[in-house]
Amino acid sequence: MMALVVHLKKVSHLRGKGDRIAKVSFRGLPLCSRVAENCGDVAHFNETFRWPIASRLDENEMLEIQVFNYSKVFSNRLVGTFCMVLQKVAEEGHLELTDTLIDENNTSIKTSVTIEIRYQAMDGSTGTWIDGEFLEVPDDRDGVFAFETDSLLSGQSHGSGTSHGRSLHGSIPTFRKAGKGVFSAMKLGKIKNSKDDHKRDEPAVLDMEDLDRKAKRLAGTLEPDTISLASVTAVTTNVSNKRSKPDIKMEPGSGRPVDYQISITVVEARQLIGLNMDPVVCVEVGDDKKYTSMKESTNCPYYNEYFVFDFHVPPDVLFDKIIKLSVIHSKNLLRSGTLVGTFKMDVGTVYFQPEHQFYHKWAILSDPDDITAGCKGYVKCDIAVVGKGDNIKTPHKANETDEDDIEGNLLLPEGIPAERQWARFYVKIYRAEGLPKMNTTIMANVKKAFIGENRDLVDPYVQVQFAGQKGKTSVQKSSYEPIWNEQIVFTELFPPLCKRIKVQIRDSDKVNDVAIGTHFIDLRKISNDGDKGFLPTLGPAWVNMYGSTRQYTLMDEHQDLNEGIGEGVSFRARLLVSVAVEILDTTSPEIISSSDVQVEGVSNISESATGKMEEFFLFGSFLEATMVDRKIGDKPITFEITIGNYGNQIDGVSKSPAAKKKKKDGENEEDENELILNSSEDEAEEEGDLVSVSTTPLMKPVITDRNYFHLPYFEKKPCVYIKSWWQDQRRRLYNSNIMDKIADKLEEGLNDVQEIIKTEKAFPERRLRGVLEELSVGCSRFVALANKDVNLAGRTKLDRERLKSCMRELDSMGQQAKQLRTQVKKNTVKDRLKLAQSFLQRLRFLADEPQHSIPDVFIWMMSNNKRIAYARIPSKDILYSTVEEETGKDCGKVKAAFLKLPGKKSFGPAGWTVQAKLELYLWLGVNRQRKDFLSGLPNGFEEVKAVEGGPGFLSLPPLSLVYSMKQVFQLRAHMYQARSLFAADSSGLSDPFARVFFSTHSQVTEVLSETLCPTWDQLLVFDDVELFGEASELREDPPIIVVEIYDQDTVGKAEFIGRTFAKPTIKMCDEHYGPPRFPPQLEYFQIYRGNCTAGELLAAFELLQIGQGGKADLPPIEGSTDSERGPILPVPLGIRPVLSRYRIEVLFWGLRDLKRINLAQVDRPRVDIECAGRGVQSALIQNYKKNPNFSTLVKWFEVDLPENELLHPPLNIRVVDCRAFGRYILVGTHAVSSLRRFIYSPPDKTSNNWASAGDVIVNLDTEPQIRKMDTVVKLDAMSDAVVKVDMTEEESDKEKKKKKKKKKGGLDEEEETDERVLDWWSKYFASIETLKEALRTQEAAHAEAEEREDLEIAAEVAGSKIKEKSREKKGVKDKKKGQPPESSEKQPLKAKVDELVVFNKELESEFGNFEDWLHTFNLYRGKAGDDDEHALDDDRIVGRFKGSLCMYKLPLSEEITREAGYDPNMGMFQSIPHNDPINVLVRIYVVRATDLHPADINGKADPYIVIRLGKTEVKDKENYISKQLNPVFGKSFDIEATFPMESMLTVSVYDWDLVGTDDLIGETKIDLENRFYSKFRATCGISSSYSVHGYNIWRDPMKPTQILTRLCKEGKIDGPHYGPGGKVKVANRIFTGPTEIEDENGLKKQTEEHLALTVLNHWEEIPRVGCKLVPEHVETRPLLNPDKPGIEQGRIEMWVDMFPSDMPAPGPALDISPRKPKRYELRVIIWNTDEVILEDDDYFTGEKSSDIFVRGWLKGQQEDKQDTDVHYHSLTGEGNFNWRFVFPFEYLVAEEKIVISKKESMFSWDETEYKIPPRLTLQVWDADHFSADDFLGAIELDLNRFPRGAKTAKQCSLDMIRNEHELPTISIFKQKRVKGWWPFVARDENDEMELTGKVEAELHLVTAEEAEKSPVGLGRNEPDPLEKPNRPDTTFLWFLSPLKAIRYLVCNRYKWLIIKIVLALLLLIMVGLFLYSMPGYLVKKMLGA
Repeated sequence: MMALVVHLKKVSHLRGKGDRIAKVSFRGLPLCSRVAENCGDVAHFNETFRWPIASRLDENEMLEIQVFNYSKVFSNRLVGTFCMVLQKVAEEGHLELTDTLIDENNTSIKTSVTIEIRYQAMDGSTGTWIDGEFLEVPDDRDGVFAFETDSLLSGQSHGSGTSHGRSLHGSIPTFRKAGKGVFSAMKLGKIKNSKDDHKRDEPAVLDMEDLDRKAKRLAGTLEPDTISLASVTAVTTNVSNKRSKPDIKMEPGSGRPVDYQISITVVEARQLIGLNMDPVVCVEVGDDKKYTSMKESTNCPYYNEYFVFDFHVPPDVLFDKIIKLSVIHSKNLLRSGTLVGTFKMDVGTVYFQPEHQFYHKWAILSDPDDITAGCKGYVKCDIAVVGKGDNIKTPHKANETDEDDIEGNLLLPEGIPAERQWARFYVKIYRAEGLPKMNTTIMANVKKAFIGENRDLVDPYVQVQFAGQKGKTSVQKSSYEPIWNEQIVFTELFPPLCKRIKVQIRDSDKVNDVAIGTHFIDLRKISNDGDKGFLPTLGPAWVNMYGSTRQYTLMDEHQDLNEGIGEGVSFRARLLVSVAVEILDTTSPEIISSSDVQVEGVSNISESATGKMEEFFLFGSFLEATMVDRKIGDKPITFEITIGNYGNQIDGVSKSPAAKKKKKDGENEEDENELILNSSEDEAEEEGDLVSVSTTPLMKPVITDRNYFHLPYFEKKPCVYIKSWWQDQRRRLYNSNIMDKIADKLEEGLNDVQEIIKTEKAFPERRLRGVLEELSVGCSRFVALANKDVNLAGRTKLDRERLKSCMRELDSMGQQAKQLRTQVKKNTVKDRLKLAQSFLQRLRFLADEPQHSIPDVFIWMMSNNKRIAYARIPSKDILYSTVEEETGKDCGKVKAAFLKLPGKKSFGPAGWTVQAKLELYLWLGVNRQRKDFLSGLPNGFEEVKAVEGGPGFLSLPPLSLVYSMKQVFQLRAHMYQARSLFAADSSGLSDPFARVFFSTHSQVTEVLSETLCPTWDQLLVFDDVELFGEASELREDPPIIVVEIYDQDTVGKAEFIGRTFAKPTIKMCDEHYGPPRFPPQLEYFQIYRGNCTAGELLAAFELLQIGQGGKADLPPIEGSTDSERGPILPVPLGIRPVLSRYRIEVLFWGLRDLKRINLAQVDRPRVDIECAGRGVQSALIQNYKKNPNFSTLVKWFEVDLPENELLHPPLNIRVVDCRAFGRYILVGTHAVSSLRRFIYSPPDKTSNNWASAGDVIVNLDTEPQIRKMDTVVKLDAMSDAVVKVDMTEEESDKEKKKKKKKKKGGLDEEEETDERVLDWWSKYFASIETLKEALRTQEAAHAEAEEREDLEIAAEVAGSKIKEKSREKKGVKDKKKGQPPESSEKQPLKAKVDELVVFNKELESEFGNFEDWLHTFNLYRGKAGDDDEHALDDDRIVGRFKGSLCMYKLPLSEEITREAGYDPNMGMFQSIPHNDPINVLVRIYVVRATDLHPADINGKADPYIVIRLGKTEVKDKENYISKQLNPVFGKSFDIEATFPMESMLTVSVYDWDLVGTDDLIGETKIDLENRFYSKFRATCGISSSYSVHGYNIWRDPMKPTQILTRLCKEGKIDGPHYGPGGKVKVANRIFTGPTEIEDENGLKKQTEEHLALTVLNHWEEIPRVGCKLVPEHVETRPLLNPDKPGIEQGRIEMWVDMFPSDMPAPGPALDISPRKPKRYELRVIIWNTDEVILEDDDYFTGEKSSDIFVRGWLKGQQEDKQDTDVHYHSLTGEGNFNWRFVFPFEYLVAEEKIVISKKESMFSWDETEYKIPPRLTLQVWDADHFSADDFLGAIELDLNRFPRGAKTAKQCSLDMIRNEHELPTISIFKQKRVKGWWPFVARDENDEMELTGKVEAELHLVTAEEAEKSPVGLGRNEPDPLEKPNRPDTTFLWFLSPLKAIRYLVCNRYKWLIIKIVLALLLLIMVGLFLYSMPGYLVKKMLGA
């Protein structure tokens, strides 16, 4: 083992006197010396630093030593630096020298350093150090800690001496001082630039904060924080080399079922392949199927149907379920229909999307039976997966314009290509070994008894599941070591959207098959999608399977574990598999087109393919076994360690490994012998007879206390050792160990940074820089180390690829970390922290090795030969390597292991109790490296071997260790207090006591009754604690203390509340008891209950060694001063916090919603407030029903609290009910755990009035130059980045929108300008647009901010000058930003739509719950639920206390009490309204609900609204909305109420049912009282502009001027003063605005209302009292159902206005009733068609022709489709029709949707309303008489935006559809009348679009009124008939007029042919006649007759 050792002797010629500290760095790894205190010109350090190195020392490497003046308060100052090149050391190996330092300016200074350097090279052997080398270094450090960076990889750091008795091997970790992060500011070899050095922010500067914190950390105290005050890192910090971290969380996280809801909306489908189909979409999740309704004859059906699937399963099971969307064509009751295409994705993919959802995305369908075909269409859907407590933010639904871009919105996760290819996934299954017995058949046992036939009792086969498909291998009968050699082939799109392949070995059985073991292969871990990535590949490699214990039982209670659910508790088998993927070329002809699973045979692979067999040695020693559960405590106990089946005594496999090896490894025998020959002689001897010892001897436990026992392993510690044989794949584990260590280090550092931020300590950015520095060093170290053993046997493709990608990733991560380090600034710490956390996740992901090698180690506690409890330790954690970084984190260290119950037993309360706590030492390594296996044990033992003498005796491992060294200690546990404990009693409180365990001792504190925040203030003293081992080591490494907190019950045993761990601060007997370490400081420890937190403990622990003089030498314990508390010792003064006097004022307002207690109503409640033993009681409420408010508002009490705010005890609020006869009954309690937010801070006169120099003009007109002014004011105000003003942003958005409209429509919409057309909904929709726009701008702004930050960083480097400039520029930039939208609008301004604010959340979350002065405290009673993270707390709420607190240190400054109008009775709560009852008119507006959870079987709901307030209930049942999940209610309700009795408003949505009771869908509750009294003025929202009539009428009975006057009066500020020229002055702000208003008759009047409103809209700018007033708004509230806690059931958009009755009555409610759709009639005239493809062949003539007709309909109204007449026999594709279609429809202009009301089926009770986009479909068909008509082509026009028709048929082309997005579009609703040519298209066999015809059509849109005035006929009928088309004579039907047919068909075509034939016939006849008559004539002539 190579190492570089530097001995730093002294630094001389220092200036002045002071503390010095030195830092020595080599290879990026800085180590720090201790602080040399108070030294003059010479500092004697005398310290040794040691760096184990893995690669040879290069002669160019540098050593750097920096010397600092150490300061406790300021940062350390650099004295000088010494750098040397290690060339000489590399050559000679030893060097001593004294040399001078150089300062920051690289000039030499007097100060010199004396060092000695040794370098140990590796000469073939791990040489031993010469004993006594460097041993003159003093060992004791006088209690001063040394600090060093726990650099990521410094497993070993400098320790000072070692025990003389043993030689120090290079691999022995020397003792390490704990400490964290002192970081080098420079890389080695570079001398630091003087330029950067005077910056204060340098991580090299080790500031006092850090050191001090570290000193405390060592003492085990970290200052706590406010949120969770417990230190995250307190115990888990790795304090030394001999001990590893305990695991705090006990309960297994996985395997526990949780509630999930998957909601899927199928919106529509497009471009489905197929002709004239009737598509249905089937949605499948796992095994549940649901179908949409069927749409007839369309390729682009619109569904908008919503499906919900509820699951209660463990997360892993859910995430592996497959979501499958398939489109089926013409499915009905009788036939299942034909599959068009499917889309598959696993649930996990959706869950890990942002917001757990895909919204409005298009799924690409493909046909699994024909993989050569392309895309089969698209389905648009929303998919969301909600777990408990996730809430999904639905993007706002408004006009769906941009989503028609299919390619840009595909349903695929980020980074997956749109064009996915088909691929084959080959999962090869070779063989398995080590299977358990799985058979019970009695016959088998009988046979065995009689015949002695011994068969293996298992019939295994392997089943592989992937992407919803299963494949199985053949069954191998009766074999524990089956060999299959088969491969299972899946065909799936690549990259697949399913993450895991599930490989399961199953036992085939006649009755039912059971799983033997399951392994999941995560595709993300075996592939890499980067540009240098690789396809999924794995193995051939062994994978280990874990599950239930191996003994066979018929009903295995842990069967789930074998299915892969939960953490396996035992090794089950290992399986040799490999995975490969091949991308298919689907064009090649020989490809199999189906995607079914195939099973094929494969050839065997050789033994050595998975690596060379190697003998491993596992050693374990049990140093302590305590906390054994009392149920098991009465029987003898033994512990068993197993690795695979080795060491398993009860249920392992019977064959002995040695015999098996000899049989199996015929071919491997040579290696084996060679191995033996090479090893030393005695090892060869012992090789034969080393029998593994895997269990400790039986031993009976001894009682510790009432709950726990311990095993008396005092000086004698039992040991176990096991030999096992595995393939040597250590490299895999080594690499992942290196990464794990980097990650652990990073995690620890990040926790630290968070801690600093939480506790508001100084300089978190420095710590973060240090962490990033360590990370980059660690990464470069990995790159250096990982690339070894590359040519080992059994390296697979995955090993090689993974190594490459890990090295790439870590290299780039190191670079990024370096870069990030430069960007860490005070204000960016939090963002950078997030980035660093993403590194952590990445590292953890990379470190997880997918190819296993050595199985995990299990430790079982056995009693009575039964397995009781276990711990599972990954083998990589205890694997040894000669290179420190590669060693597992627990190898050769003492680990505290807590044993837990197996499987489901460990869920819930049973799993929280510890079954046993072990202090355990483990070492696993290759047998030949085993000589150091004991080196990590605490020193001072002797080994006890199995047999004495014998040749191999020396190298035998010990059976037990006997410790001769024993130290005696006294432990003092200072138990001060606990807070926020878990409520364990039905009263909602607990009676807590704490039990402290240390080693084999335990003690308890007293029980404090009825509290969740006990202050025990008790010192527990443990005398004579014996610990074994060397004193110095114990000081480094004390065992951990376990503190358990219980709730005492009067009957039965105490109930467990939670547990925490701590490390004591140790003082050895020769150390001084004094600062900095003693007395120790109190520290918070997080209490865990299972995986949940259950409170915090404030305590300190010290362990004091008892020396020769006995206890007399210990610091004295002050006796019990309290006479009352008897023998209980209080926490001594130095440790308990320093107190000072505080006054706490309490505002008692009232109690609300108190539930019955023991069936009796609460009548006379009182509130008791208690804090730190003092308190105050409220006045008694005489009659809770009549008035639940208190009569006396403010009371106060004084109390002594700790100076340190973080140690403040909680304040308890308890409500009691005073019953007759002086009985008091506790109603409920609330503990305010942090008083911090109630601490009063006097108003800072300077800061709050930031422009007190004079008046500030806040100019807010809509003119551009003024807007920039506004921005500038804000700039100067905060002198930071720009703060946006809402109004300006909205306006610019509106302007943008206008421009957009212009672009779209060509001419602007005339209607919009007309005031009468505008209604509330116009305002609402405009606002939604703004909301969407704002979200977009927000994203853009975010990007800009990042850019700006980079500039700032650059600027900081160059000095501060640039900063100023950029600041100015920024101002200018913003000014510019304000202008463009305005200046481009130079035309007369259109009447713009006034807007309101749409909040896409509850109003409360926007305005801090309206708790600006009145806080609401929930009162709890009853036991806390143990569900995840107390989700059930809502059930425990028994009421609410309203009030507030204010605390301040006494005495208070005079100014406050001297202010005018100060009322001493009200204390700090001045100007608070009265709490007398008040009558209020509450007006609730409900706009609409979205995404309701379906309540009926048909997947819909019939929602209506119910509103409850106090005793009033309004049911709107008769106005239910049929079958709608997105109902628009548009209703307002008025209710009169009296606050405070009726202040909780519940708005519920119920589902109407014809029969039976109506079901609650969901409800939302609003606390009106807090809104009413809030200074945000939430009674009636303030609109953005004031008008007295029209849709934007002012709703509040008080006008803006009145509101303003009142606010000024209440806030005691000067104003308002209205000045001339539209100015108003409030305080010292001047606002301007318009001063004229129009009434309904158009007359202008002067008014000040606009001015007042401007001030109100910008009220937050008023000094001192300003705050944002609630604007006119619509809030979106989630609907929740108490039966399904935490899961949103939909959302409701609404708002509430409140008007007090003593004010003038408000006007009538706004009309927000839903817009009635407008009736229109669309008239479509089909004039002509052209170039229609010809389908038919003529019977006679064979020529092509078509009998054309055109069909048309409006989407959603297929049943009303209309056809033209038929143009028969078109020979050219031309058709003439002159035919009119008339489509009446109802249309919503604002939403651009057609409204259709129709009954869903004949059984429907009433009509359902559908809203669908207005789309006109025109199709061209070929008419056939005797067969079905043939479909030729179609076009679909979206009436809102369709391409303008071509002027002539020639110009009409396919591009009009292809490039639809680029072409200008028109809307029929604006154009009214359009005529032109449009193309008909269809898809050919290759899925390409082809032109199948053109149509000339005219579209004419008229309103219903116009249609009545000028009606038209259908077709060519009256009125307004069209003339008959002038068709060629050829168009007719041949069998109706045959003569015509002959005339046209025969004559036309064959005219000349017929003429020729006739002539020829005539000729023939003539010739015939001639021939016929010729003889006669001849005779006549001849005869002359």
